[in-house]
Amino acid sequence: MKSDKISEFTTNRLSVYLRCLNKLAAAGETSISSESFALRFDLNSAQIRKDLANFGDFGVRGLGYPIDTLRENLIKILGLDRERHVGIIGAGRLGMALTDYYGLRRANFTVSALFDADPGKIGKKIGQVVILDIKDFSAAVKKYNIDVAVIAVPSSAAQIALQMVKQSGIKAVLNFAPVPLKSGPDIKVNSIDLTTSLENLSYFLAKSDDAKEG
Repeated sequence: MKSDKISEFTTNRLSVYLRCLNKLAAAGETSISSESFALRFDLNSAQIRKDLANFGDFGVRGLGYPIDTLRENLIKILGLDRERHVGIIGAGRLGMALTDYYGLRRANFTVSALFDADPGKIGKKIGQVVILDIKDFSAAVKKYNIDVAVIAVPSSAAQIALQMVKQSGIKAVLNFAPVPLKSGPDIKVNSIDLTTSLENLSYFLAKSDDAKEG
């Protein structure tokens, strides 16, 4: 495996391939060629073959890719064959919605704890998840074996939250705060900026409007 050369774009595509394979498996299909795969899901067959070749030879000559076998391999490659425990910092609307998001459980991510600084929220439950005091974050990380942190706090508190995460030893962070964070090389931070995504869509709409007016 050429793991040292694998880009984030590649791993993102592997996630897409896995979701597509899940649909094929649910439909009772057992194998598929890269060409059929690409046509069915509007993908690029050459890119599929190139991405998968980074991790091994999964195809069978004349048959294509065995769907169940390829699914199992992608699950292992993406580390989804083991349960990941998630701690969410920020018990606002976003944090509570993420806590109750079924898609996380389906992908083998379990929200083990939700954290906040508001005394009025501490001790309450979102489903089966208790809201804990953010002061107890490091102790809770050890207690619940948390290996992924989600930052869902206002921009002004995001860097402080990341510092707490780093001090706890967590190496993987999903950041929803609309602000760039200083993380360092020892921790992986993926940021999701909803505003930027919406502005990108607005640009697309503006271009469409200009084309119609022209």
